[in-house]
Amino acid sequence: MNALHQYQAVNTQTSVIDVDRHRLIQLLYDGALERINMAKARITAKDYEGKNRLINKSIEIVGGLRSFLDVEKGQELAGNLSALYEYIEYRLFEANVKNDVEILEEVSGHLRKVKEAWDGIRSEVLEKGLV
Repeated sequence: MNALHQYQAVNTQTSVIDVDRHRLIQLLYDGALERINMAKARITAKDYEGKNRLINKSIEIVGGLRSFLDVEKGQELAGNLSALYEYIEYRLFEANVKNDVEILEEVSGHLRKVKEAWDGIRSEVLEKGLV
């Protein structure tokens, strides 16, 4: 089992090294959504320590997404996304304290909408060589 975890860690690191900035952000969205879904399962299983770890990791990922915002190039959009990420971080914290699956559903919905928009511009980003 330990060998499997080591393989997965190396595979993940290699995947991240080989991706462009746009794809990295896609991976961050995927990671946040995956951990939120796993946290919902941990709440249902009453594994609060596991839930706590997963939600905290989701908060870290959202913070990472915020760090990618380029305020100089898109002041209004970056400001709106920053406010949304701040709200998501707050709601994740609240879901963690309350063990609230509904809040996690809400947060997942917000992240999915932004991710869908981000995924939708992938071909344009590649076409214009912005990666």
